[in-house]
Amino acid sequence: MELDTLCRAIKVMICDVDGVLTDGGLILDNRGIEIKRFNVRDGQGIRLWQKAGYEFAIVTARSSRIVQNRAAELGIEIVRQGAKDKLAVVKEILDQLNLEQSQACYIGDDLPDLAAVRYVGLGATVADGASDLRNNADYVAQLGGGKGAVREIIERILKAQRRWDDLIQAFM
Repeated sequence: MELDTLCRAIKVMICDVDGVLTDGGLILDNRGIEIKRFNVRDGQGIRLWQKAGYEFAIVTARSSRIVQNRAAELGIEIVRQGAKDKLAVVKEILDQLNLEQSQACYIGDDLPDLAAVRYVGLGATVADGASDLRNNADYVAQLGGGKGAVREIIERILKAQRRWDDLIQAFM
């Protein structure tokens, strides 16, 4: 199916964290405290997605207060940490939102995301995602994880839905 057609159906974006919203690096200080680096353009893209009236969800296998804090900053209410079976969690989220798989975009970067990428209507990965994800995704971002790839994918979907121009009018 054509990419624009897939994009037009999307109502929820579900996203991994490490390697997607971050560059995948884990920084631990001398006390063992984890530090993550998020891209502000991804954050702005998430806010635009929400302003368009859509849901944004986070699904990650790791658990950290940092993710909860970033989600709270961005008004993301659906956050599932410690998800060992990401596909099962994606299905739960879709049931919760009463949406079909064709209405979901999932963005992942590595093998634990593969089943979810293949299940949803628009499976996406970042430019530096694992080769198996790149080979199975409907869309491979030009940008890498933590480098604005989420924003790029959001823009692509909103432009296909002809929503982008209206959303950016607030910045004119």
